[in-house]
Amino acid sequence: MRNVFADKKAISVFVIPGLAIYLGIVIVPLIWSMYYSLFEGIPGQQFVFIGFDNYLRMFSDPYFLNSLIVTFRYVAIVGTGQVFFGAIAALLIHYGTRGRSALARTLIFVPVGLPVVSVGQLWTKIYDIVPQYGLLNSLLDILSLDNLIKEWIGLSSTALYALTAQDIWKGMGFYAIIFFAGLVDIPEDILEAARIDGADRLNTLRRIILPLLKPVTATCLILSLSGTLKVFASAKALTRGGPGRATQMQAMYMYDSAFTNLQYGYGSAIAIFILIEALILTMVVRRIFRTKPEDVR
Repeated sequence: MRNVFADKKAISVFVIPGLAIYLGIVIVPLIWSMYYSLFEGIPGQQFVFIGFDNYLRMFSDPYFLNSLIVTFRYVAIVGTGQVFFGAIAALLIHYGTRGRSALARTLIFVPVGLPVVSVGQLWTKIYDIVPQYGLLNSLLDILSLDNLIKEWIGLSSTALYALTAQDIWKGMGFYAIIFFAGLVDIPEDILEAARIDGADRLNTLRRIILPLLKPVTATCLILSLSGTLKVFASAKALTRGGPGRATQMQAMYMYDSAFTNLQYGYGSAIAIFILIEALILTMVVRRIFRTKPEDVR
């Protein structure tokens, strides 16, 4: 092992290609976005340096502020919902089947691998009201809850919640598998000692299992919250940002600003703002879930 790490040529063979790809698809675009955000106009034509005016403009732009509020509501629901339901699913699979149900693990992960457009089409059919009721409205009709039947993705009051239900369903399987791996990694002798001491299942879950899963939970929350902050495809597929701007996320507004309205500088400023939000959320989650020795008692 020492000889491998001492061989600088061998290290270079493995590190340099990955580093080059990372620089090409992450660092270079980030630098260009930061550069573009200080300008106004179209690159190569009238591209005027305006300093931080694009950043100041965001906070007086009602459309951006609307997308900011919509995104925060979406992140709060989906970012936590995916992790919460993923954890519940992992607990049910692991302790309900004692970890032997490969079928359950496969089924819970299937939505994660489905194309976003296909998921959007599927949930459009679920929410349909014309030409015939979709699955949800048909179920409400069977239960004689006709007053609840509505055009779920056609109303500004329900479209965002319809989108969050879709994305929680699609993403929770990913976090269920991560939690399942964390549960498998918990030493069985710790749980056995708790049972011998007379701890019931609820106390074992609350005092042993959940504290031991704190690093896993933090990782899942960071991935989920930062991922939902830049959501674009699922909202575009299901609601296209509508009705009106009821489901227009920051990433969608960034795209429209840069590539529809040709305001590359303003779109780049929004992209940098989203990155800053993700970094802040990551630091907050790491701070909240900082593991201490006394957490496990």
